Amino acid sequence: MKLLTRINDLPPELAATVTAEETAFVESLKAKGILPFAVTPFYANLACAAGIAPEIRRQFFPSPEEDRILPYELDDPLGEARYRVAPRLVHQYHDRVLLLANGTCAGYCRHCFRRSWTSTLQGFITDEELKPIQAYLVSHPEVREVLVSGGDPLMGSDEKLERLFIALRAARPGILLRMGSRMPIMAPERISGGLVRLFRAYRPLRLILHINHPQELAQDVRAALGRLIESGIPVHTQTVLLRGVNDSGQVLAELFRELLNLGATPYYLFQGDLAPGTSHFRVNLERALFIYKELTNLISGLGLPVFAVDLPGGGGKVHLHPGIIEGEETDAAGQTWYLLRSRSGEPWRYPKEL
Repeated sequence: MKLLTRINDLPPELAATVTAEETAFVESLKAKGILPFAVTPFYANLACAAGIAPEIRRQFFPSPEEDRILPYELDDPLGEARYRVAPRLVHQYHDRVLLLANGTCAGYCRHCFRRSWTSTLQGFITDEELKPIQAYLVSHPEVREVLVSGGDPLMGSDEKLERLFIALRAARPGILLRMGSRMPIMAPERISGGLVRLFRAYRPLRLILHINHPQELAQDVRAALGRLIESGIPVHTQTVLLRGVNDSGQVLAELFRELLNLGATPYYLFQGDLAPGTSHFRVNLERALFIYKELTNLISGLGLPVFAVDLPGGGGKVHLHPGIIEGEETDAAGQTWYLLRSRSGEPWRYPKEL
């Protein structure tokens, strides 16, 4: 798949918006060993569809603000290492596992919470890496779902995906496959007839699509989603609440209405994770709760996703609601924390930010 990795590769009208400071930062990424710059031609052109769309540009174009890493930001913000049972397998929740099938994407979202993994640019999972995963699935019958993620697993060819599906189903016939992907948004041409037929052949299978803004629902994206849904592949969506992108009840309501009309189910709206260099994307938790309350007044329950946060450092996913904040405390360094509670009832902290 062709990716644009240099500023000069971008559409001229988009390249013309790049500042000298941004240019210097992009050129420094490789030396720093952090999340690289890459975007598909489709998504870069989407940013130019009606003049420069800042909500699209902000998601993929590196910002010098990423150099600002706060003391509480974590390389592993979800604490997945605590639950890793094989090099590419995480078992945190009782009946489901996370499989990191691939380490690359069709464009690198600057808000990525798994940026420390994707910056390694590891390739598609090998047969040798699949062996301990198969053994684990055989010995853990409580696992009923495999969330196939990465990176983006659809960066793998149809042949590689089928090899993966065969291996998983050989270990556990009938296990539900959940494919996490942003490919229909970044490169809708990847959702080919052959890929749809592959998905149909290995049902039960569901696609979990990452989409953040109504402008991402271009005609080609709608067509790609239509190919999946009309073929009987359930599509669910997850959205990250992002400052300067979609931090508005009106914008989110428009997105979720359109998805619902297309036949996709809005599944999760996520509060930002504490990944290094992403504070400029995070919305203050109290304001985030206000936005969600506004959203509930604008859209029916059919199109309303669950609002959630992954508690930093391995506390797990919790649903956010008006009573979720139980108090505040300030540490010796002067940082104020919201006090939340994990699923297991443990007290947990999430930072209070501007």
